[in-house]
Amino acid sequence: MTEHGVLAGHFAATAARVAASEGPILILQDTTEFIYGRAQPGKIGFTKTINAGRYKAGQPNVLTLCGMLMHSSLAVTLTGIPLGLTAVKFWTRTKFKGTLALKRHINPTRAPIETKESYRWLENLRQSIALVGAPERCVHVGDRESDIYELYCTAQDLGTSFLVRVQTNRLAERPADAAPHDPAHRVFANLRRRLGRDVIALRSIRTRRPGCR
Repeated sequence: MTEHGVLAGHFAATAARVAASEGPILILQDTTEFIYGRAQPGKIGFTKTINAGRYKAGQPNVLTLCGMLMHSSLAVTLTGIPLGLTAVKFWTRTKFKGTLALKRHINPTRAPIETKESYRWLENLRQSIALVGAPERCVHVGDRESDIYELYCTAQDLGTSFLVRVQTNRLAERPADAAPHDPAHRVFANLRRRLGRDVIALRSIRTRRPGCR
């Protein structure tokens, strides 16, 4: 039994709702963590380690959380009406490795995307398009974690659109006579020129209740 087998009826209903709707469809991707309290987390799976403060001796108190992770894609209309899930992936980690620990063994930029945990973004995009069957209607929305070059290539190959929160200051389209690494032709500089930037200054205001120190 798999998660896709359990959710087969739900996916079919989602596809029917999308077909009955009109206009663009937003496919929202994100990851959810299910944390369980167990004395032996290894039997369930690791999700991550957290810093729970420090002991009296000053040593860090690192806790290992157990549970599972779910990466899901939710289809909604432009008015915010949910149409159902278009893709879902469940997994656990046998051992959690942070970015620094990973860099000690391999260069993350040299590893194939298929071997990375971030490959789930590409899998959900493909599964969503296969279910909906209308890539030109879909706009896949993700946070900074979805700023992945391979995701852009996959979306372009499938003929679909995406909207992500930029994390990496990549090279953007530039004139033919411009220098290859001219900072004026990177993503952040292009966004500032096209969209501008509004700065709102906030000042800290502290209120004191009567009788309180």
